[in-house]
Amino acid sequence: MPASSAFVTLPGLQANLPLEVPRDFVPAGFVALQPFFLSVVSSLGAKTLPEFIALAKERSGELSYAATGRGTLSHLTGEALQQRAGIKLLMVPYLGGTPQALNDVISGRVPMVIDAYPPLLGALQAGAIRALAVGSTKRLPDFPDLPTVAETLPGFSPGGWLALVAPVGTPDAIVRKLSDDLREAVLDPTTRTKLETTGNYPNPMSPSELLAFIQAEQKSWKPVLEEIARNP
Repeated sequence: MPASSAFVTLPGLQANLPLEVPRDFVPAGFVALQPFFLSVVSSLGAKTLPEFIALAKERSGELSYAATGRGTLSHLTGEALQQRAGIKLLMVPYLGGTPQALNDVISGRVPMVIDAYPPLLGALQAGAIRALAVGSTKRLPDFPDLPTVAETLPGFSPGGWLALVAPVGTPDAIVRKLSDDLREAVLDPTTRTKLETTGNYPNPMSPSELLAFIQAEQKSWKPVLEEIARNP
């Protein structure tokens, strides 16, 4: 169950990477979506995504955002945000992940952080950072007052996801069994509730639907990857 960046971003940045579906892995089933929260340090002053975009235009090239390394989906989201909003930000990569980045975000050195809910949970609950928007296709039940990114930038719903894959050559009957059992598991009310409270939103797919989804994700992020390649 690899991170989505293993199949979306890394192949676009590294040639001959042996992580391609369906060449190297067989899609089995979808676990959950992990919509990204675009969050800023509370002292920045921006309370909405439009306010942040306006501030970024006023201070072009001055504001930075924390990403979990170059080529990750948080990095791509930041780059896509700049393209769609017409702003210029500085990307600060943190190989230690979001927990390391939050030290600089909370202190105000890096005003924005982009990631899924789990690593941001403590800082959000403590009020150290403020979520401006979430990359879900619609407002989340647990955050009814938090706008989606698409409400400001139509068609833009950034986030990660988790999917189950199997080695090439796995018998079709086993892949179908994995897919059916995974669907039953993530839709179990107790399991679903636990997943959603940690920012993971189940969205079952068949193996063929998952393959189409992964290929669509690769296609949608390709222009951003190409821009990163041109301007590393």
